[in-house]
Amino acid sequence: MDIKQVNSAIMFGTWTDLELRSMIDAIKWNRAQLQKQIKRSLALGDNVNFTSHKTGKNVTGVVTKIAIKYITVRTVNGLWKVPANMLTLVEDEKEADPMDDFNYVGSRHHY
Repeated sequence: MDIKQVNSAIMFGTWTDLELRSMIDAIKWNRAQLQKQIKRSLALGDNVNFTSHKTGKNVTGVVTKIAIKYITVRTVNGLWKVPANMLTLVEDEKEADPMDDFNYVGSRHHY
């Protein structure tokens, strides 16, 4: 069964309130497990990507803190608190540090 069939079955099925709540609980549990799995795969200093909900653009940064609910990511535009399930680990070692542009001589900020 693909996602379109699942969505169609949920939207057009004749479900009771109890059955719908059970489906919602299962989805929330699965989402929490996914978030835990992603958090375990990250470490401080890892390069990550995410899509900004503010700009819609792809943002690359460095993990600076791993908290219970959010991962703090340092980018050239500042610090972002991002849910773990929105992050993708950048494994290509050819990727440049996103802060290289920021650490030039004369910058107010040196990390």
